[in-house]
Amino acid sequence: MTVSFGGLATGLDTNALIDAMMEAERVPVTRMEADKVWLNNRLSAFQEFDGKLNGFLDNIQDLGNRDDYYSRTISQSSQEFLSATVSNDALVDTSYQVEVQSLAQVQKSYSNAVDGAGNDIGFSSKTDQILGTGSFVISVDGVDHTIELTSENNSLEGLMTAINDADIGISASIINDGTDSPYRLTFTGQDVGSAFTVDSSGLTGGTESFSTFEVSQPATQAHIVVDGLDIYSDSNTLSEAIPGVTLDLLNAEIGTTTNISISKDNSAIEKNLQSFIDGYNDVVSFVTAQSTYGDSEGGVLGGDSGLNSIKRHLQDMLTSYTDNSGSFKALSQLGLETQKDGTITLNTEVLDDAIDSDIDSVVSLLAGEEGGDGGLATSFSDYLESLTDSSDGLLAGRTESITSNISRIDDRIEQTEMRLAKREETLRAQFNAMEQLVSVMNAEGDFLTQQLSSISSLGGND
Repeated sequence: MTVSFGGLATGLDTNALIDAMMEAERVPVTRMEADKVWLNNRLSAFQEFDGKLNGFLDNIQDLGNRDDYYSRTISQSSQEFLSATVSNDALVDTSYQVEVQSLAQVQKSYSNAVDGAGNDIGFSSKTDQILGTGSFVISVDGVDHTIELTSENNSLEGLMTAINDADIGISASIINDGTDSPYRLTFTGQDVGSAFTVDSSGLTGGTESFSTFEVSQPATQAHIVVDGLDIYSDSNTLSEAIPGVTLDLLNAEIGTTTNISISKDNSAIEKNLQSFIDGYNDVVSFVTAQSTYGDSEGGVLGGDSGLNSIKRHLQDMLTSYTDNSGSFKALSQLGLETQKDGTITLNTEVLDDAIDSDIDSVVSLLAGEEGGDGGLATSFSDYLESLTDSSDGLLAGRTESITSNISRIDDRIEQTEMRLAKREETLRAQFNAMEQLVSVMNAEGDFLTQQLSSISSLGGND
């Protein structure tokens, strides 16, 4: 490694001179680095714009949903006896009075044994074979089902298992009531409205026996009265008592009515249009901010033809007339108003008037006609999907172009840096050679000066 001490012979700061010369020669590299920063900033800006286009696309997904525009809202005077939900099939501007007289429920019964004093009690054990043998008969809706008890299953648990295994529409279980003889056999019907009776007279020889079977809950259908009409159901959820309305019964009270009212719900249309407006404004505002107007510097994408083309196309779509059979042909008829900066706002009064006068035409404009082509929602969605396509969209094309330019700049920088390294090496060699030459000349000059001084001294002695 050659060690260089600049300026020892000449007195010049050769290192500083070389650095200054190299700095001048590095100006192209500095410019290329600045170009890379600019290109990367453009790529980030395109990625941001692509995000706004995708956001706009997400915002209008519901704009083409016809069902949203025929939504209903339902109100009820009380939440105590029923809960009502409404579908789009319900008639609007209607009201009903609903009285819940009974809930749908299955029959439940429990067993009694009897003590020596004739009192109803439970059984002393659920596992001991305390019951007699013979026939235990359960009649379900008039049909007899016989359960045979033998010396192997004549306990409460044995009888319970036999009933459940028989699959006769009745389930059995054992409860403990906490008394001295706590065990009782309970029966639960599986079908609403199905009544059953129990006959234990066929059992003989047990140490304890059944006396009676009490009905703790009778089997009943749901019974409601809608505007004076009696309606019965095996379920506490009724979906056909009122067209387009589902009633979930909660409590029953004869003589108390719940008022239900159904009306149009226009909020979905306004909500979907406002989402469209928000997405549109976000895209247009971005493009506007990138543009250069007057003293405004604009953004890194200022003057990009693609952005300006997209803005113009969206504006054309916004103001264009559509071919449909309805009375509304343009978004301006629904209350969309363009502002000076290119954004749009929603005049809700105009929208409400349009909905009240001809909701079908509103739906045809936005979502398209039933069974036909999509409306404006489809047109905007198709255009935005083409712009955001991961293969052929705006960002994909700009990314390919920008990354290609950055790669070329990187190659040029690498080549330039190699050339500059050689140039610096050459300059340092040249300056070192100059220093050596000056050093030799200085040495020769010093020698001549000495010789002249010696000659002068000799002449003085004569």
